[in-house]
Amino acid sequence: LRRRGEDFLLFKMPEITDGVSFDTIAREWRCKWSLEDKTSLAGAQKELDAILAQTKAVKGVKHVQRVVCGGCGDFKVIIALDAESFGEWEKAGFAPEAAFLEKLKAVKGLQRVETQTYTLMTM
Repeated sequence: LRRRGEDFLLFKMPEITDGVSFDTIAREWRCKWSLEDKTSLAGAQKELDAILAQTKAVKGVKHVQRVVCGGCGDFKVIIALDAESFGEWEKAGFAPEAAFLEKLKAVKGLQRVETQTYTLMTM
């Protein structure tokens, strides 16, 4: 937004370092499913379906993506929020993360239930 020789930024994007800015922070929930028995993959999907509406309702959510790799057995859920809203969700314990991860750990054949936080920026 410009006004007679002055530059205004309505929102300054956070930077990790010079030139490395972002506008989205994502939380990833992931696990490995058994390539020998796809019932573990079906179980992971069932648990995701059960919390999907609650996850999408988190303030600031831009999108929720599911990634499945049939070659290495990855099952990932990526919840992307605008950078301004992420801290509030973090303070709330990333709900419904804890309950979802416990459900995944109970699914026979799922392993390496983990989380990760990272930034995203469309280039």
